[in-house]
Amino acid sequence: MFPFVFEWQWNADHYIFLGLLYLVLIIIGVGVHVVAIKTVLQILGILRERHFDH
Repeated sequence: MFPFVFEWQWNADHYIFLGLLYLVLIIIGVGVHVVAIKTVLQILGILRERHFDH
């Protein structure tokens, strides 16, 4: 069953599961966007790669 189905019954476990699922998806999405933006900035030459030498 899906939340948009009329017979859906919201319980505490649904809130917890879907809340954690969407939280993880948001974290992954933000990470992918940050990497994509950094890559574009490096390609355009605005942001240089940093090499940390020991």
